[in-house]
Amino acid sequence: MTLKTIEKRVKESTGVMLYFEGEHCNVCHALKPKLFEAFEKNFPEIERVAIDIVNHPDIAAHFGVFSIPTAIVFLDSKEFARVSRNVSIASLVKQIERPYRMIFS
Repeated sequence: MTLKTIEKRVKESTGVMLYFEGEHCNVCHALKPKLFEAFEKNFPEIERVAIDIVNHPDIAAHFGVFSIPTAIVFLDSKEFARVSRNVSIASLVKQIERPYRMIFS
């Protein structure tokens, strides 16, 4: 995984969620399966990509990620939503529902 491949995914995909995590982050490990499951259930067309900031600090820096966990949702190559640390999955799902239906219906 490189910055170039991530940028290409964001540019060429209609929907992408980048999930920034760290190996020693317990919150990251607890949140990731719940968030990915919610996206699989509600937004199956949105691609999900997990990025370890320790192994890919250049990618985290490029996207302005300074705390983990952070999820950034891109729709039509534009950043649509960003959540960090205290993430409400229900709130994020609600925020994305309408534009998701408009784009993917």
